[in-house]
Amino acid sequence: MREIRAPADLEEGAAHLMRVCPVWARELPALMPLPLRRWPEGFPAIRDAVVSQQISTQAANAIAARMAAAGLADEAGIAAADDEALRAAGLSRPKIRYLRGIAGAGVDWAGLRDLPDEAVIARLTALPGIGRWTADIYLKFALGRADAFAAGDLALAEAARLLHGLPERPRPAALTELAEPWRPWRAVAARALWAYYRAAKGREGVR
Repeated sequence: MREIRAPADLEEGAAHLMRVCPVWARELPALMPLPLRRWPEGFPAIRDAVVSQQISTQAANAIAARMAAAGLADEAGIAAADDEALRAAGLSRPKIRYLRGIAGAGVDWAGLRDLPDEAVIARLTALPGIGRWTADIYLKFALGRADAFAAGDLALAEAARLLHGLPERPRPAALTELAEPWRPWRAVAARALWAYYRAAKGREGVR
């Protein structure tokens, strides 16, 4: 399983993208260097991914800061907190339910490290509140998997629309098809698309 651990890995992936895609060959040099975007693996990473679901990066950052200040960083902190404390941090009722369920699930986070991508996704999506997007984000940022992509990410889809001059934002299946030539470095392409989104929109598309 190829992993992104250092800037040299991003450079290797970027070189591949520029070889296989003329659009990347034209646009990617201006986006370099790409951010590494690695999170410590385990519950805090999945917590941050759940917090980020369906809200802006600015809102997610604010909630994460309040959670850290309130000692809601790990499974024990979540399990010990009452609803009032969790709501005060900015969590919605569904996300409170999700995080409590995940915190109590006894996940072997270290054991995920040695599993192939699809097996990790299967384990994670069996947990409350975790769909494919959240699992892909964990794969990409916590485990550093080089081919994780998150085709359901709206910022990636919008960046792909702008980059390729598409008439509309591609749906996940269409974005997956567009990204097929980028294997086995789709996680580098995702970082490049987020960088393109930031340049085009003036704001971050991911934490």
